Amino acid sequence: MTQIFVETRPPAAAAPRVGDKQRRTQKYRTRQAAIMRMAVDLINHNGVRGMTLVDVAARLDMGPTGVIYYFASKEELAAACILKAIETYEALIRAAGTGATPSERLRTFVRGYVAYARDVALGARDPLAFFNDVRALDDPVVNLAYTNMFRNARGLLAPLPRGAPARQVLNAVTHLVLSQLFWSVVWLPLYDPEDYDRAADRLLDVLQNGLGAARVALSPGPSGPAAANEDVSRETYLRAATEIINEQGYRGASVDKISARLKVTKGSFYHHNDAKDDLVVACFRRTLDVMRRTQRAAIQTASDGWGQISTATTSLVHGQVSGATPLLRTSALTSAPEAMQSELVSGFDRISLNFASMISDGIADGSIRPVDAQVGAQMVTATINAAAELQSWTPALPAGESADAYARAFLQGWRSVIPMAV
Repeated sequence: MTQIFVETRPPAAAAPRVGDKQRRTQKYRTRQAAIMRMAVDLINHNGVRGMTLVDVAARLDMGPTGVIYYFASKEELAAACILKAIETYEALIRAAGTGATPSERLRTFVRGYVAYARDVALGARDPLAFFNDVRALDDPVVNLAYTNMFRNARGLLAPLPRGAPARQVLNAVTHLVLSQLFWSVVWLPLYDPEDYDRAADRLLDVLQNGLGAARVALSPGPSGPAAANEDVSRETYLRAATEIINEQGYRGASVDKISARLKVTKGSFYHHNDAKDDLVVACFRRTLDVMRRTQRAAIQTASDGWGQISTATTSLVHGQVSGATPLLRTSALTSAPEAMQSELVSGFDRISLNFASMISDGIADGSIRPVDAQVGAQMVTATINAAAELQSWTPALPAGESADAYARAFLQGWRSVIPMAV
């Protein structure tokens, strides 16, 4: 019996087949990771809709069918990239969850994220996919994962309060915190990687303590910036296009969708607009114009830097949240044609410089705390930009209350609207 047992064992020559399988699995994973890295780069520069399997394959010197072997569709590949980013945030949240207080947990979370960003800048880790087009992807698994991540991040700040209003305010603060991290990809690269920790501390300082000096009160400002004086039908098209681009990205905002939103024919669309690209540029220019006019009005009416920055911020946030004056989210720049981008980026840079000047004036006159004016200005822009999605997280609050809580959390520090937080 023993002899039979030995003879029926697999021959020694067959043993390496297990190793071959492991090597094939490793090779599969390595190629899959390379595909995802390339897809992330395309997503971050062109948006989800601007990333194609053909482009990914070409950059990796593969045939399109080679990519399909790993990901059956563009949507599947995009979902995998975004889910990987969510997993990274979840790991950072778990690491921060061991802190004794909300402030300590937030500090660990922000510093952990910035440490990851520093590793990316040094080439030690892979970049994360931006979340700009999560809604446009409309993947149930991705949506659920993102919502769970949001809830876990919310848990870092405070215990879930009883009562819908308090919970909605906590949601607004969570949205503010996450949006500041997402926006940091715009300005962190302006620093040397060795200085990222200092930048993180400056970001945290504003998140924790706001901009205003201890004695100042919040300047509520008007309910929202007025629209430019121009033809009503033209403004209507610009607003509709702005809303759809914010929801679905540049490439998702088709002429058909814009016309359907307005309940007009495509012929009517082309009567008012030469082409979609022209309309998108007009949307960006309108957004820049609204922001500039709001800044100038605040400078003219406010007596100090705090009045200027708080009035401009609350006014623009209210306009975004109420829908009275929707502004095009700057994330749309990543999916707009490159020929448009230089002019538009320069316009947003000037807007940021104006905010930095307001903050500097406030520091000089004592109405604003001594903060980093450039970081503060970027955070103002991020706050206004992310206000477009605020109502998605605070549907049970009236738009005005939601906007007030959100703006105050930024301007006076997130703990100002969550008293139980320490």
